[in-house]
Amino acid sequence: MTDLVGEDYDVIIVGAGMVGASAACLLAQVQCASQNRPLKIALIESTVGKPFDNKVFDPRVAAVTERSRQMLESCGVWHNIEQLRASPYLAMQVWDAESTGRIDFDCHAIHQPNLGHIVENSVIVQTLLTQIKTLDNVDLICPATIYDYQNNDQSISVQLDDDRWLTAALLIAADGANSKVRQHFKVETKEWSYHQEAIVTTIETQNSNQQTAWQCFTQKGPLALLPLNNNGDLHRSSIVWSQESAIAKSLMTLSDEQFCAELSKSSEYCLGNILAIDKRFSFPLIQRHAIDYVMPRIALVGDAAHSIHPLAGQGVNMGFSDVEVLVEELVRALSRGNDIGDKLILARYQRRRKPDNLAAMALMEAFNKLFIADQLPLRFLRSLGMARLNKFNVVKNELIKLAMGL
Repeated sequence: MTDLVGEDYDVIIVGAGMVGASAACLLAQVQCASQNRPLKIALIESTVGKPFDNKVFDPRVAAVTERSRQMLESCGVWHNIEQLRASPYLAMQVWDAESTGRIDFDCHAIHQPNLGHIVENSVIVQTLLTQIKTLDNVDLICPATIYDYQNNDQSISVQLDDDRWLTAALLIAADGANSKVRQHFKVETKEWSYHQEAIVTTIETQNSNQQTAWQCFTQKGPLALLPLNNNGDLHRSSIVWSQESAIAKSLMTLSDEQFCAELSKSSEYCLGNILAIDKRFSFPLIQRHAIDYVMPRIALVGDAAHSIHPLAGQGVNMGFSDVEVLVEELVRALSRGNDIGDKLILARYQRRRKPDNLAAMALMEAFNKLFIADQLPLRFLRSLGMARLNKFNVVKNELIKLAMGL
């Protein structure tokens, strides 16, 4: 291969969303011990995102767990996220619309100030990118498109649309569920459709959301109402309404008034009537998992490696956990003078994360199938199981702590 003349980095990160930008922030703190300097990082993003606007709500939100909050704190951005907008939720109500089963979770039962935070995606991205712009060892290259890749034993290089070549020891693919990096290198995936679509928007409700996350399991799919705090006003919530594709398409054609009426009924008026909604968006639900997260000089993280049903809100938290573990393994490799792009080094990241991600995906798949089943015996077992779990506080509290990453 012809030697390429270009800009040299230690790590190239493709994708400056929540996962990729958090990886850049954490890696910027890592020292290259052999050269007594911090890692030099290139963060490449194809599109310029819309800036945060405190007058409107982003329809896409993340249910940030305590573990993820701590990671964002390590990135140096959590305080800024709180300054823009973060909505802690103190309780969670989960029920089965087809039976009497119900479970309630409360932060006070586990001696925590909250169960997590609902944060708009745009808030997380903006605070991370603002932080990155203060870092001398991170170059944010945006907008930019990668036209070509060249991978060899010593390095990996990418050609940008302005003909520049960037070279590094490692490329981290954080470019989402339809990862172009994954596709270019023909990484095999297993994927299947849920034959559902998720409708997301922000709603205004008659009653206060009580800083409580509400999740209703219906036969056609789950409905989540996630509490937002609008400068002390608790009458706004973000919804994720998963429905069979045909039903979702029909719901998207309704007028706002008709949609509010359907949503009020489906949520069993848990927040009273739905008074108003913002613009609706929908997207198909597909579960996807890369057979391998790594290959020589390349590591996949977040949705590039795995995408999951949104019913438990764990997608971005899994991505943040990927980043944490990958950074830990890179720090270990650097401390020993090892090549961070070596597949044997990267394989340690895969061994630590793949089982957890597969377990989470299997659990979400089982939950989805269990709650859309209409057979009377299964409905009875669901109701009985939820009722019993709700009474076993020790088990219930351990489950919620596990979900929070505690």
